[in-house]
Amino acid sequence: MSSEFIRQLTDEMYLKRYSKNTIRIYTKYIKDYIRFHNYQHPQALHDLEVEAFLSYIVNVKNVSMSTQTTALNALVYLYKHHVKKPLNIQLNYIRSSRAPKLPVVLTRQEMVSFMTSVPVKYELPISLLYGSGLRLMECMRLRCQDIDFDYKAIRVWNGKGGKHRVVTLSEQLFPLIRSQIDLAKSYFELDMRDSNYAGVYLPHRLREKYPNAVYDLKWHYLFPSTKTSLDPENNNLRRHHMNPKTLQRVIKTIAIESKIEKEITAHTLRHSFATHLLEAGADIRTVQEQLGHSDLRTTQIYTHVLQKGGNAVVSPLEHVFQMIK
Repeated sequence: MSSEFIRQLTDEMYLKRYSKNTIRIYTKYIKDYIRFHNYQHPQALHDLEVEAFLSYIVNVKNVSMSTQTTALNALVYLYKHHVKKPLNIQLNYIRSSRAPKLPVVLTRQEMVSFMTSVPVKYELPISLLYGSGLRLMECMRLRCQDIDFDYKAIRVWNGKGGKHRVVTLSEQLFPLIRSQIDLAKSYFELDMRDSNYAGVYLPHRLREKYPNAVYDLKWHYLFPSTKTSLDPENNNLRRHHMNPKTLQRVIKTIAIESKIEKEITAHTLRHSFATHLLEAGADIRTVQEQLGHSDLRTTQIYTHVLQKGGNAVVSPLEHVFQMIK
């Protein structure tokens, strides 16, 4: 489906600095919603039609709770920001009861195999995904000033849900981080010699509060792109952060080379971070804070992962083998 309405919607989200992935997902569900209602304009639809669609994707498509929630978020955005007719907060639709999948987690030995196959060029960002439990985009959006060497921590700003948090940082990564800051500085110095360079991107509210920050190294990305590009918001020349797809492709390649027979993504490293913290005796509330989960039940999925293995329940077969021996 390609229409002026969808194009305007996409451009609007782009200018609001929604990630490409969020735009892609939101656009998909909005298209599905319009298609479900025989291509009627969303202006002519509202609460009842949204309820029908959300119930349909559960009854017919059998989607998970998280997928249904994402579809709801897309439609909430559509009506609040684009159609300008916010939905009722008490929508009545059939909620998905499909249990969420257990996350894929690497064992410690698998992590060793994985990390030994990581190319030097990508060692730092991949180490941060596992060692600090960062989401992929949280890692890509790190600024040079977000690293706290004194307290061995990383400040994560505007993570999922717009939340801020402080996460742990391995001292083993200090040399790599200092080298990466030096690399970011070399790009910064190169760009500052270009009269067309408009500084690093900052959200509008920060641009107003710190008008000179766009030309300050500490605000520049820790993982800068190798090329400058034009900011779609105003056509200014800037240097954005590394393309997350590059790291995703590298992770898939490493997974193949390390011969680990699990589906490994950037989020698998975050899952492994949380599970290994719990295995080591970390309090679940601490893990919740490190991951930035607003609901403890989201974090508790990792306790289910542990309980599925031999850490919580000893198989009765163990006693039989001991008696045989």
